[in-house]
Amino acid sequence: MLDALLDEAGDVTTPTGGEFARDGIVFAVRPAEDVFELRLGAEIAEAAMRTPDTGTSNRGPDWVRFAPPNWDDMAFDRLEAWFRVAWRLSATFAR
Repeated sequence: MLDALLDEAGDVTTPTGGEFARDGIVFAVRPAEDVFELRLGAEIAEAAMRTPDTGTSNRGPDWVRFAPPNWDDMAFDRLEAWFRVAWRLSATFAR
C-alpha cells in the first residue's frame, strides 16, 4: 500500500530511515512498524486527533501520530488520505 503511494507521488525521498520528504521537507515519518507520524498542518492535525488511534506527536502541533492496533481497511484509508495531504502540504512548509 505504501509502495503504491510512493509511486503515485513520484518525488518522495527517504533522507533517513523511516522519513519521507518532498523537496527536502519531511512530511511523514515511520518511527516503528505500525506507527506513522504525518505533518498535516495545525488545523488538520487538530481535526485528525478526533479520530481513533491518533495521538500527539513530539514533532509539534502540525503533526499527528497514527498507531492503529489493527490495520483494517479504515486504518489504511486514513493513512492513504493523510499521507496524500501531508505530501501536498509539504510544498507550503518553509525549510
